[in-house]
Amino acid sequence: MNILILNQAFYPDVVSTAQHATDLAVALVQSGHKVTVLCSSRGYDDASTRFPYRETWKGINIVRVPSTGFGKAAKWRRAADFATFMATSVFRLSILPKFDVVVAMTSPPLISFIAAISVPYKARRLVFWAMDLNPDEAIAARWLAEKSLLTQLLSKALLYSLQRADQIIALDAFMKQRIQQKGISPEKVSVVPPWSHDDHIRFDQAGSQHFRALHKLERKFVVMYSGNHSPCHPLDTLLEAAARLANRDDTVFCFVGGGSEFPKVQAFARERQLTNIMTLPYQPLEGLSASLSAADLQVVIMGEPYVGIIHPCKIYNILALNRAILYVGPEKSHVSDIISDAGVRAYCCRTNDVDAVAGSILHARAQLANSPWRPLESASRFSKARLLPQLVSTIECDPKAANGPAIQISSTTQAQP
Repeated sequence: MNILILNQAFYPDVVSTAQHATDLAVALVQSGHKVTVLCSSRGYDDASTRFPYRETWKGINIVRVPSTGFGKAAKWRRAADFATFMATSVFRLSILPKFDVVVAMTSPPLISFIAAISVPYKARRLVFWAMDLNPDEAIAARWLAEKSLLTQLLSKALLYSLQRADQIIALDAFMKQRIQQKGISPEKVSVVPPWSHDDHIRFDQAGSQHFRALHKLERKFVVMYSGNHSPCHPLDTLLEAAARLANRDDTVFCFVGGGSEFPKVQAFARERQLTNIMTLPYQPLEGLSASLSAADLQVVIMGEPYVGIIHPCKIYNILALNRAILYVGPEKSHVSDIISDAGVRAYCCRTNDVDAVAGSILHARAQLANSPWRPLESASRFSKARLLPQLVSTIECDPKAANGPAIQISSTTQAQP
């Protein structure tokens, strides 16, 4: 098949959607398909980073389009960058040849709408890979008023995309349920969790020691939040816990990554004069094993209103490394389901419960410091080797053909063996 993947971020960008889109494109090429990717020429987190407009990499035809590079310091800047990317994508898509399948992701929000209106003129089928749901996310974050005209228009655009899609891939059962509540048939929605990058990421004792030595973390208990710093993953509770534990010189809070909230973490540490908070940029994929392995306690945060809307996928890499988890978020979510099923060492707290978070960190410090590493057998359920082929099969299966509907994965967050 001739397949187009439409997403703002792609190789060599390091954000999560770029990595998962890249894994899918490589797997599709290896399965014998012709793959084109339409993405941005600018880095997702750092708009000053530029990539070539055309590139062939591992058999993938990468077409990158220009956009403004105002960055994420203000909502209007982000909106302008999204809008110009979508505009140039429409133009570029109009002159690309016809495809058998368009796989539309969700970066930027509602890029799937462009794909939806292009079918059947530019593709025979549309697969909607829902990495999140917008404008639901913007409403939950109170960036948009629920009954505003703009919200109604964006909601109709999302609904049109869902209705027009031949197949929808949700990341967890909570997201599938939310999609069904919009009037979409459950037979049309498959649940395929995003996978761990276990071909690149594994526990790295030597790398951990090097990372700790490089950043002067020897003999420290390292609490790490690694990934996108977004308002959807509110960091206030963790930051307040860090301030409360500022007198503990044996504990360091390490924030690794980027995003709109990253400067706020730096400002919080600077204004409070907290020496137990360290901030580092996104780590390259080849160095991610070392940084993740260096943590004694990995933090996963999910905002209370975002169940079924967003899907923090960092948990899968944490499981692959079998790092202990501090989860701050809703009592019921895909994260809490995974924690209860996987047998991972975890501490679960609610948002704004600073006492519980600080207490959990102290308890973990006493229980986990210098504990030997061991693999987590249940982590294989979320491996790339198991989940990526299922996603490829879902895309290959044409529900309009005699083969029937796409693969259904019935478990809340886990793929069947």
